Amino acid sequence: MNERIQELAEQAGFDSVSKVRFGVEQDLEKFAELIIRDCIDKIETYRIPVGNSRSGELACEWTYNALRDIRDEIKENFGIH
Repeated sequence: MNERIQELAEQAGFDSVSKVRFGVEQDLEKFAELIIRDCIDKIETYRIPVGNSRSGELACEWTYNALRDIRDEIKENFGIH
């Protein structure tokens, strides 16, 4: 399991004993991955209406680049490919 997902699972009250006893580690990891992918999908499809001016186009480009960087950091942080 990804280290960050493990840390968050522990904060949510899951411990290694319950994971082994109930076999939820795989399910928990898959659940976390689905949530993370859903968030990434929102970032990837976000569009900002800025009009047709050059400054609007630049703002859109900067925003897109920032969102792409955020998406990539989230993927790296949670080990999502």
